[in-house]
Amino acid sequence: MPGRSDTADTTKRDNELGEFLRAGRARIEPGDAGLAPGVSGRRVRGLRREEVAVLAGVSADYYARLEQGRERNPSAQVIEAIARALRLPVDARAHLYRLARLIPQSPPDTRRDQVHPSLLRLLETFPLVAAYALGPAFDVLATNTIADALLSPFADERNMPRILFTHPRAKAVFTDWDLLRRSTVFALRLNAGRFPDDAGITNLVAELRRTSPEFRELWDDHKVGNLTRTFKVFVHPTAGRIELTYQTFDVVDAPGQLLLVGTPERGSRSEEALAYLASMAEPT
Repeated sequence: MPGRSDTADTTKRDNELGEFLRAGRARIEPGDAGLAPGVSGRRVRGLRREEVAVLAGVSADYYARLEQGRERNPSAQVIEAIARALRLPVDARAHLYRLARLIPQSPPDTRRDQVHPSLLRLLETFPLVAAYALGPAFDVLATNTIADALLSPFADERNMPRILFTHPRAKAVFTDWDLLRRSTVFALRLNAGRFPDDAGITNLVAELRRTSPEFRELWDDHKVGNLTRTFKVFVHPTAGRIELTYQTFDVVDAPGQLLLVGTPERGSRSEEALAYLASMAEPT
């Protein structure tokens, strides 16, 4: 028989749309939305349900039913109006549409955990950059030689969220550890909306919510965002400090997979460090 916490988690999963809406309105102050400043002693943080309803042009009762999970088939016009009322950025707006089931989902039999052959070949065409493929739950599916060397401090662990939230060496290797954790959680939640049938995401989230209070707090904030161009600094145990600019590419033939390519500045010490890692991996 499930305990109360199990029941609560199930309820949350069944009403992801309502949870996302509640989190979104909690982040907006009335003055920021063009309403009269809130009076002191407000019992809720951010906007009230009634205020979101006014801004979106829907009835307060309808919006309340939407948050409570009693209305599960909103129109695209209503969702767009709510997205504007909550001032959602592009990624969060797309996530809201997915939660409202207004964007087609990937077929449930799509294989997202097998690296596409063309991607495997592409990885090895980058001789002095770090290149690796990620699955929807941000498992490292494949690496080139340099990326494998950069991830070597984590031994056999190849799931990036698990590394960032549970591995004892993560904070020492990633100088922007806290920022990286946040962006990874936001991107993982975005993928959870894109691939609601993905057991890898579901199981990982359940595990980390159970084992990491920091992950649970970030996950329950319902923020979303893509992994885009970013700057990362590694502190490798033998090669030292390595600064890389990362570009992220979607793999068209394998929905949910990403190709990440980290490039050092030309002539920099980081470029020399990558060359050193490459030479160390060469057969003698």
